[in-house]
Order: sequence, then structure tokens, then C-alpha cells
Amino acid sequence: MPTTVEVTQTDFEMEIQARIDAERARLRAEAGLARMKEFNRPVERSFTAEERDRVTILFGGLTWKHEEMIKAVFHGSGYHCENIPTPVVADFQAGKEYGNNGQCNPTYFTVGNLVRYLQSLEHQGMTKKEIIDNYVFFTAGSCGPCRFGMYEAEYRYALQNAGFDGFRVLLFQQTDGIKAASGEPGLKFSVDFGMGMLNALNLGDVINELVYQVRPFEVNKGETDRVIQESVKTLTDTLRGRKRWHIKEAAPKWALPYLEKHEKVAGISCTLGKVAHNLYGKEYVDALHACRDSINSIEVDRLRVKPVIKITGEFWAQTTEGDGNFNMFAFLEKEGAQVLVEPIATWIAYMMYVAKEGAKARFDAQAPYRDPKWYELKKRTVNELTLLKKTGGLNAGIGMWTYFYHRTIKHMGGTVHHLVPQKELARLAHPFYHQLARGGEGHMEVGKNVFYTVNHLCHMVLALKPFGCMPSTQSDAVQSRVVSKYKDMIFLPIETSGEGEVNAHSRVQMALAEARAKARAEFETVLEKRGRSIDDLRDYVEHHPELKKALYKVPHRGGLAGTAAQFAWHVSDLMDASGGARHRERVAQSTAAAA
Repeated sequence: MPTTVEVTQTDFEMEIQARIDAERARLRAEAGLARMKEFNRPVERSFTAEERDRVTILFGGLTWKHEEMIKAVFHGSGYHCENIPTPVVADFQAGKEYGNNGQCNPTYFTVGNLVRYLQSLEHQGMTKKEIIDNYVFFTAGSCGPCRFGMYEAEYRYALQNAGFDGFRVLLFQQTDGIKAASGEPGLKFSVDFGMGMLNALNLGDVINELVYQVRPFEVNKGETDRVIQESVKTLTDTLRGRKRWHIKEAAPKWALPYLEKHEKVAGISCTLGKVAHNLYGKEYVDALHACRDSINSIEVDRLRVKPVIKITGEFWAQTTEGDGNFNMFAFLEKEGAQVLVEPIATWIAYMMYVAKEGAKARFDAQAPYRDPKWYELKKRTVNELTLLKKTGGLNAGIGMWTYFYHRTIKHMGGTVHHLVPQKELARLAHPFYHQLARGGEGHMEVGKNVFYTVNHLCHMVLALKPFGCMPSTQSDAVQSRVVSKYKDMIFLPIETSGEGEVNAHSRVQMALAEARAKARAEFETVLEKRGRSIDDLRDYVEHHPELKKALYKVPHRGGLAGTAAQFAWHVSDLMDASGGARHRERVAQSTAAAA
């Protein structure tokens, strides 16, 4: 039985709670909030399997190379799919018109782009109901310390204001994988579809870097764009039209009865066979080699001195090619720079790495046995196995993702940069930015700035991010300390929005002047150290046409960032070697004559 003191204490606590509730109700009424309801996520109409034949999936926001690859995989898997055009300033203005105030740059550009695309369909004669019934939008979703978590709600709000209330949005959740907001079954993720997407992203990344690697040095203007367009068509035709492998068609006849009786064995065999066919199939590998050979036919002049500008920053701003980042890549090339873009593969590797490190950091609080003694081997073993269960899959995923990306690079000529190990980026960033401080690219912006500078892989780092992006602002604040430590670092953060392009370009031009001087001094130092003139180098290259091929692999020499400086040193090495060979040949001829 409760004592008198306990009863009195309970009554007292209930009275306090009642007074708190009454005061809260009074304040809410005074603020006009008394009639407000709690927000509930709207229940979205499902995208069903029966709708696949008539519903078109829309997506966008990446480079045109990535989008063409992704669209081909959708088509090859039996879906209707279209990428919406590259966003322009008019899309940004439409996003502000139909959306909320205070959203960030990618939201306004993306939602405005979507709304204007739907409006163009309406102008072509479709009704709003037909558009809502026959189209869905596929995009990324997330949560965390920035406005990215509000993108989905913002899309719905703007679509509703534009008259497309009920238009469906399918989400790719960064933390939960791919799923629709409604859990719909219309978008089925088979092995072929998943492996096709892996190939599409890897190919998009590799082709995208090859464009910016080759185009600044092309001898015949416009040849790179023409060859790349032909290569992308070859790859997309392969992704779209290749035959789907199945165990029942590939297995010998004598094995079919066994496979029919053992469905589990058949299922596992079919999955492994599909993975192998998608990655190692002759049709796919032959397409890669055909594109490699086409790109290698482009004639280049690597003795043009150009500063290498590494692009970092917020994912969307550093990826899109258009008004969303002030057309920055085209501007940099116009100003005589070589752009080093960031692959989407880095972002995916980062998400897996942070998930793994987060699980390790939380494990002390979640371990089956807390602080076992050194001699309690059983408890320590259980803890280690539990941690391995949590992180083993992520470790395997990181290893496989890296391997297949590098394999794609190898088949496409081997000149594209490999992924920087996430552990190394975290180590370099740690003195300035903790790896578990989430938001945006987290520690990666700091780590990449240090990595590409200390390893002499660029002359300048340009960080592109939306105006007012909180995670990138946080990173930029840290970068001031980074720059003060590395005195030779050239780092420039640029905030992008729908206006201010002239000002942004002006700031970049000022930083580029310093990067150009750095690249020129580097090249002239190489000529002086090797005792060569540029005419000597050009004469040797003319007599060795293989050096003018786009995918000729120039060995990297530490301490040199520029393509021209690297190439000049390599050609000097070749000239020394060929000179030594001629000298040995003359000595041998003289010896033979004397004998």
C-alpha cells in the first residue's frame, strides 16, 4: 500500500502538470496556435506495377553523361523514363515563385525545373490530371542538419501551388536506400536493374572526367565533344539493349531438372550469374573498349600550360552543369584552366564510410558486454563478432564499390583518377574537422582540400555550394585555419544562387591569376631542371605520335601538379633514354667496325 507521503507527492506532481498544461494552452491560444494540428506526412498514391506501361519516371540534376546512362538502364528494365532539362535561371525564379522562402539553391532550381517541365507538357495539350496520373518524379531525400531533409515537402508544396497537387514523388533515401514514399511496388529493383545502375554511375563518372581531362588539350576544337557523344551513345545502347541473362537459358540441359527441384540453388546461381554477366559480359566489355579506342584517337597537345582546378563543395552544386553553379566548368575552361571534377562514386563511398565509423563509435554503448576484462576472452570475442556483424557488410561494400569503379577506369584507358581512400581523407581532416560531424560532405571538403594540395594534384581548389548552405558554411569556417597552415594553398569558396554570376566569375578570375602563375612557374622550372626548350620537346613529340594520343598514360611525378609539367618531365626522360640508346648503338657499331 502507498504511504501518505507517496500519495501526497503524486497529487502534488499531478497538480504541477495540470498547471503546466493550462499555461501551455493559454500561450498557444494567445499566439493563435490553439487550432493548429500536428503535421502528418501526406499519404501518397502508390505507383503500382500495373502502371509501368504508361507512367513515365522523371529525374534530373546530374550531368548529361550520367543522365543518359541512367535513362538507358531504366529503359532496359522496361520503364518509361525521361530526364528533365538542365536547370536554368528561369527555373530558379519559378522555384521561388511557387515554393517557400528561405530554401536553398538546389531546391529552387530543381523544383522550378520540374514545375516548368510539367507546365510544358500542359502547353502541349495534356491535362493536369493526365500529367499527375502518367508521370512521377524520382529524386534524392535525406535528413540531417540542413534543409535537404525538407526537399520532399518543398517539392509537394511547390507542385500544389503550381496546380499539380497529388503529383507523385519517389525518394532515394541516402540513409535507407531506395524506396518510394508510399512503399510502392511499381519500381522493382531487380539484380539486373541494380547492377545496371552501378555500371551507369561508374560510366557516367569516368566519361565525365575524361571530357574535362581531354578537351582542354584537343588539337581539333570540338572533336572531344563529338567523340564523347558517340561513345555515350555506344554505351547507352549497350545498357539498354543487352540481353538479360538467366540461369535456365544459360545452364546445360542436363542441369535443368536439378535446378527446377532446388529453387534456392537456382535462385543463388541466377543472381551470381546476372552479376557476372552485367560486369564481365563480353558485350559490355567490348563496348567499353570500343569507346576507349575512339577517345584515344583524339589528338592532344599536352604542352599547353593550364592550371588544374579541383572542384569540391556541396554535392548538387559541384555536379550540375548549368546556371545552377554559374556554368562554372565552362567558364573555367574558357579562362584556360583544366577542371578536375569530383565523381559521384566519392559521395557513395563517403556515405558507407560514415555509416561504418558511426557504428563503431556507438558500439561501446551497444556492446553485449561493457568493458570486459582482458582475460574474459569469451565476452571479448562476442563483442568483436557483434561489431563485425555491424560493420562487415559496409567494409565489403566499400571494397567492392572501389574495385568496380577502378575496374571501369582500367577498361576505359586507365587515365582517370582513382578514388581517394576515405580513411585518408578523414585522417587529413581530423586536426580541423571530426569525421562524425555530419552535414553536407562533412569532413570531406576539408580532407580533399588538404589531400589535393599536399600531394600536388592541383594548383587551386574551388568549392561550390548553395547560398547559405549551413554544412558548407561550417566547412568554410574551418578552411580558414587550413589555409593558414598550408601557405601555398589556393582555396576559393563560391556560393551559388540564381543571381550574382558576374561577381562569382570575377572572384574566380582573381584566384585563377595566381593559379596560372603557379602553373607557369612549375613548367618553366621543369624545363630549366631538365635543360630542355619547349621546341626540343615539341620536336620529339612530332616524331613520336603515340605521345599525342588522348589516353597516353603520363607517369605521375611527385611535386608536379600541371599536365604540361608532368608531360615535359616524361618526354625529357624519354629523350634521355633514346639518347642513351643511340649512344650505345654507335659504340656497338664502332666496336664491330674495329673488330
